[in-house]
Amino acid sequence: MENNLTYTRNGDYLIPDLKLTEQRSKPLGKYGRMRKAYLKEHRPILYNQLLMSEKLYPHLLEIDETAQSRLEQMMPQLTAAAGVTEQLKASDPMKWVGLMNTCKAQAEEILMAELIHS
Repeated sequence: MENNLTYTRNGDYLIPDLKLTEQRSKPLGKYGRMRKAYLKEHRPILYNQLLMSEKLYPHLLEIDETAQSRLEQMMPQLTAAAGVTEQLKASDPMKWVGLMNTCKAQAEEILMAELIHS
């Protein structure tokens, strides 16, 4: 096994010249950033393992995309169960907004438990 590492002398020590490979840089969404913050604060060993193996960004991107997809699936079900309709939107917009915010908060609570904090 050939060792292609180069080293830089720093006093009496040789420091390896480590570099990460280039990765595509699609910006992370809300849920990817939340997952990153959770890993950094509550699971630092897993965070560092993912970071050093260059699997952190793909993991965060997958979490973000999955969360967005799940949110889009859950919202129609939650709004139907709460009685949120276009008729309500036309007749009482403030009540409609309140119910929509409640449904979104419920969906995000589920996502937090299942994807972000797991």
